[in-house]
Amino acid sequence: ILPISDNYNEYARGVGEMLNNYDIRAAVDERNEKVGRKIRDAEVERVPYMLIIGEKEQESGQVSARKQGDGDIGQMSAEDFAQVIKKEIAGMLA
Repeated sequence: ILPISDNYNEYARGVGEMLNNYDIRAAVDERNEKVGRKIRDAEVERVPYMLIIGEKEQESGQVSARKQGDGDIGQMSAEDFAQVIKKEIAGMLA
């Protein structure tokens, strides 16, 4: 989970906690870096999904999701994102 500034760390931690409740491992990148750098670092580390959190996302209660290798997959609620992940995992196990 990549907050674009320190102002959104609290909301990002809340999203991370919610994902953990769905048994989805999530980590918040709270480093004082530009979001572009955080995205590049996550791509290099081959993090499968990145959730970008900024003012617009915090106000609407949503997240902007990126899939490693595919790029932006759009805005959705954190609960909807959790369902996308659950479906992908179920597809892998089938």
